[in-house]
Parts: sequence; C-alpha cells; structure tokens
Amino acid sequence: MGRAFSQFLRSIGVGLFVGLLALPATAQTRVGSVSVEGTQRVPPSTVLSFADLTPGEVVSDGELNDALQRIMGSGLFETAEIVPTGSGIVITVVERPTINRISIEGNQRLDDDELLAVVSSSPRRVYTPTTAAADAAALTDYYAQRSRLAAQVTPKIIRRSNNRVDLVFEVSEGRVVENERISFVGNRAFSDRRLRRVIDTKQAGFLRQIIGRDTFVPERIAFDRQLLTDFYRSRGYVDFQVLSVTTELSRERDATFLTFNLREGQAFTIGDISVSSEFENVDIGAYRNALRIKPGQTWSPSLIEEQIARLERLALQQGLEFLRVDPRVERNDRQLTLDIDFALVRGPRVFVERIDIEGNQTTLDRVIRRQFDTVEGDPFNPREIRNAAERIRALGFFSAADVQTRQGSASDQVIVDVDVEEQPTGNLSFGGSFNDDTGFAVAIGFSERNFLGRGQSVAVDVVTGDEDARVVLSFGEPAFLGRDLRLGLDAEYSTTDFENASFDTRTISFSPSLAFPVGENARLSLFYKIAREEIVNVSADTSPIIQAEEADLIRSSIGYRYTLDYLRGGLNPNRGVLLTFGQELAGLGGDVETLSTTVRAVAQRDILNEEVTLRAIFDGGVINSLGDDSTRVTDRFFLGASQLRGFESRGVGPRDTGAVESDVLGGNKYVSLRFEADFPLGLPEEYGISGGVFYDMGSLWDLDNTAGAALVDDSFELRSSVGVSLFWTTPIGPLRLNFAKPIKKNDLDEENTFAITISSQF
Repeated sequence: MGRAFSQFLRSIGVGLFVGLLALPATAQTRVGSVSVEGTQRVPPSTVLSFADLTPGEVVSDGELNDALQRIMGSGLFETAEIVPTGSGIVITVVERPTINRISIEGNQRLDDDELLAVVSSSPRRVYTPTTAAADAAALTDYYAQRSRLAAQVTPKIIRRSNNRVDLVFEVSEGRVVENERISFVGNRAFSDRRLRRVIDTKQAGFLRQIIGRDTFVPERIAFDRQLLTDFYRSRGYVDFQVLSVTTELSRERDATFLTFNLREGQAFTIGDISVSSEFENVDIGAYRNALRIKPGQTWSPSLIEEQIARLERLALQQGLEFLRVDPRVERNDRQLTLDIDFALVRGPRVFVERIDIEGNQTTLDRVIRRQFDTVEGDPFNPREIRNAAERIRALGFFSAADVQTRQGSASDQVIVDVDVEEQPTGNLSFGGSFNDDTGFAVAIGFSERNFLGRGQSVAVDVVTGDEDARVVLSFGEPAFLGRDLRLGLDAEYSTTDFENASFDTRTISFSPSLAFPVGENARLSLFYKIAREEIVNVSADTSPIIQAEEADLIRSSIGYRYTLDYLRGGLNPNRGVLLTFGQELAGLGGDVETLSTTVRAVAQRDILNEEVTLRAIFDGGVINSLGDDSTRVTDRFFLGASQLRGFESRGVGPRDTGAVESDVLGGNKYVSLRFEADFPLGLPEEYGISGGVFYDMGSLWDLDNTAGAALVDDSFELRSSVGVSLFWTTPIGPLRLNFAKPIKKNDLDEENTFAITISSQF
C-alpha cells in the first residue's frame, strides 16, 4: 500500500510539471533601439516622448500596447504601429492632415462669418474628427438659439495634396420654429388674451419673417415665468405660481405649442397697518405718518418696498444709520387680507468696503456708480443695493446686469460686485402719418442713449410733410454736476406752408433746460428759449390781421413745466393719472412780450379684468399779451388733428373769410377733451389688431385785435366728433387708424375723416 501511494504522488507531480510547461509564457522584448517612420510635420522626438520607451529595458506586450495608446491619444496621427525587430523597435505613424480651409455650405439665413465665429477648428491646424463633430454640435445649438430646432450640420472633409483637407460643414437649416399657440391652464381672473400681453414670447403673426418674438427661444421661458409672477403678485395674488411650462413640437418640428400651467390662488388686500420699534427714543407717529398706504388697497410687493424705502430714508434723516425695516405680515385667509407691521429693528453694523464694476467696455464706471445711493464707507443696506441693481438694468445700456455682494477684508466689510454686459444703444427710426387732406408726412430719427459711454443722449429728428417741415437736435445729460439734475439742450428749425393760409412761417430756436425731481412722482423743468420767428410770403390778398403781424422778431423767454406722473409710477396697476402744468414768459429782451399757460390731465383705468382701457385726456391753454402789441400768429395756439379728430390740423378756430385763402389765424385760448376706450376685437392674438372708440370735443377762440378784418368770428364755439380706431402692432411701430365723423361743426371748418399715425403712449 505504501508503494502504491508513492507511485500516485509521483504521477501527480509529473502531471503538474507537464501542465506548467503547457501554460503560455508572457512575451518579453528587449528594447535595443527605437526608430520612427512616417513623420512629416511632427518631429520624431515628439513620437518618442509619447511612447516613453527606454533603450536597454525589457518590456512586455502590454507595455508596448500602452505606448501605442499614448501615441494615438495625442490626436496627431490617423494610425500608428509598433513593430519589434531583431535590432529594436520601429514605430510607424500616419499623420493626421492639416486643415487647408473651412467652409460652410447650405446656409441661407445666417452668414458665413457669423457661423464661423462659433467653430473652434481653424486653418493650418491638425484636423481631428472629434473637434469637427463638436463644432457641428455647436453650430446646431447656435441655430437652435435662433429658433431653428430642425437644423442639421454634418462635417465632411475633402482630401487635398500634401496631406491637407478642406473641412466643410454641410448645413440643412430647416424652418424657423414658431410659437403656433400659447395657452394657459388654471387662469380664472385673467383671460389668455390678457396674459399673452404680459409675457415676452408672442404667438406667430402676419409678419412672422420680421417679428422676432414669435419664434421659440427656450431661454425666454424663464423670463416669461417671472413676468407672470410679477403681474399676478402686483395684483394681490400672493400665492400665485407657475407650476410648469410644457413645450410640444409639431410633427414637422417647425412649430411649438406652449402651455403655462398656473395656480392663481386668491387676491388679497391690505388689512391692518402698524409700526413697531426696538428703539426706545423713536417717534412711532412720525414713521406712521410717513406711510402712503391704507387698508383695502390691493396687496403689491412693490407697494410694500416703497413704504420700507420711505421709512428707512426717514431713519437716515434722523441719524439712525443702522435702522432697518422688517415687514412682518400676518395672513387672514377668511377675510383675504394681509395685516402688516413695519418693525423698526437694529441692522448689523456692516459697511461697504468698495464697489467693483466689470464688463463695461464702453460705458464709464461713473455712469454705473451714480446709480448707487451708497458709496464706499457707507452702512450696508441690502435693499439699497437691490434698488441700485434695478436702476442699472433700467438704464437700457446692458443686456445683463448682475449685482452681488461678498465678504470684504473684515467681518464688518462688504464688497459689491457689478458685472454687466453691454448692448447696442443707438436707434434709427422711420415713421410717418397720413390723412386724406394733407397726405403723407415722413419722420426719420436717430438717437443714441449712451453717447461715448457717458450716459448722455443725443437725438436728431426730421419730420417733413406737404405743408410743414421740422428738424430737431437734442442733447441730454441726466446727471449734471453729478446730481439728479438733467441738462437738456434743444435746437429746432421749422417751416410751415399750409394750404389754408396765404402766408408762411419760419422759426429757428435754441433752448437749454434743467429738470429735477420735486417729489416721488413729480418733476420740475426750468428752461430758457431764444428764437427767431418770421412771417414771410405775405401777399396783398392775405388777411389784414396777418399783414399787420408780418415781421421778423426775436423771442426771449423763460418758463417752467411741472409734471405729476401716477400713470406709470402709481401704486395701482389698473389706474393712473398724469398732470402737467407749465408757463412761459416772453419779454426778457427780444421783441415779444407774452405769458402763455398750458395744462394737461390724463386719467386712465383698466376694467373688465384689464381687457378694456378707458382714458380721458384734457388739454387747455391761454396766452396773454403783456405789451402794447397783440399776439401774433406764431404765438397763438392751433388745434392739431390729434387733439380734435375728425377735423383737419389747423382746421378749426378763427379765420378771416374775407381773405382769398380764408386764412386761419389761431387763437389765444383753446380747450380739448377726449374720451377713449381701447378693447380687443376677438381676433386671434397673433394678428396684433385691436379696436377702439372715441369722442372728442374742443374749441379754439379769442383774438386780441381784429381791426381791418370784418369777417372774423373769434367767439367760443364747441366742436365735437366721434369715431373708431384700429390698432395694429407692426415691426415699424404700433399703427393707429382713425375713422372720425364730426357731429358738431362750423361751416368753415375743414374735416378730416381718416388718418393713420404711429400710435404713441403717454
């Protein structure tokens, strides 16, 4: 048994030995020498550095494979091979070609230069498929940003001599992706039509090849969400949310269907209002009297922010630099009110170390810096910084403006970082008007809102028609002497050649002005005016009144204009009032001695869930002669076609019917009252067409002297008209078409039943 066991062990050992001999051995190569073949531009030493093989060492097949991968990973070669030989190792490579030129084919909507700026590949560099593919993807994304989601870009190469290639990007642009329909889900208080006016994205309209906002831009959706949120919350909907925005592409990928899923919540009003304080010696009554809100008003975040700013300004006036106002809100869901307590608390003793500004290539630092009420060394107030950020954005000089704060050199120091991105600020405009009496009038204007990066405005406006012409040059400095003081310089040259007058006028004037705030919503403008006024081409058939006034006179006058604007800066988003009152006194030298007074009042309100806008506009004026002479036709008022629709400009008022042309004479007094209602017509939103009705009344009367003209009636006589309007939003501006019918008139009045103008806002 022992011998048998020994033989068994011997047989196992022999089997193990034979098995070990049968295992494959790892190949080993001794590196004698390393040579490189196939290089043209790339130095052999570069290839050797990638291979990292040292003569005399022994390497395995795996190590040779790693060397090969390092060579291919450099991106310089199309193929590479490592071959061991009896005397060493030979590395054979085929270099990648260089790019001879880059071209783009198939593009029609976007220029080559615009697209090539997106491409990272460049001539005389090595061509790599991965870089070309990345460039194709970048071009596709660039087209997507311009609402061409169906665009496809394919990179191709054309082989040339000397191992060169032409890189060609073949483009299939596809059609522009338009917003075919924008709808809202969950809105009860406001219609889809009203909400479409809120957002920046628009449905495709008639002129979809020109209008840019009806194309789909994904980045615009976030902005639209914020616009909707601001709109609702300014109307008391404190719980409003945009739950989601879904975008569906049409089968052809040339149109989108946007759906905003909303949660409106309930509208809240302001309930009880109180003021509390952590300070012992603070007069609570003074702070309570400074508030400009009352219970029952619609809740609005901007309204609350205005009250906080008002209270903190009062604290600064009292020397309390670190007083902060903490609005504490208590919700009453049963009565749908929000009670608010303005708590006067102690803020942290933190100071502004410095304000750093970046990104402004043209705009001077001081233009941005003067938007801050805070300067280096002042106490840090986060609310003031946020308000400054809003003022910077409101300048309109920047496409993006980011204002952030960070820790300064000490725990009680803060650095304010301002990062802006500039945008074009020049504007070239074309406009015009038409009516069936005077024909076309053309307006051309150029303006620059940030002249030489100084924040100054420069404008040139030229208006010419069949009967008059005007050229206006203006310059504005919004921060004269570094203060909230606007300096204006205006020069004007105008001529008239009206068909209903047998005389012409020429006026050239220059007027400097200063405007400054006198309240939160009030401004006062002071001005001086020097003008040369001529009445020319007066014939023997002209009215004796005009013949007596014919002269070349100098006007030297001073004046003021007070404006109270609650139309745009008011606290109620559904209503507003604009009041303007001004006077001009001529007689500081010169040949004219008059005092003129003008007043304007505008009241506007939105009703029926803001679908309909009601508006009332009152204009009036009176001019008095202060000297022995009477007022002249260049001094007196005339009613324009926009002040009394249905009548020709200068078509009503005193006139000398005894003259051949029945010369219009103007009047020392005028009044105009207009009532308007604007409303949708039920047409698809994308048409951009809405309607309106109006009722106008007014009169022009009173002359100082009618001697020599027996057929002149300068008494007060009211005129009135009714009409309808069509508003059409077009790329050249909002057009307004007025169809008017006089219902109370004088036999001598000149009618104008149709007019088309560029619509304007107040």
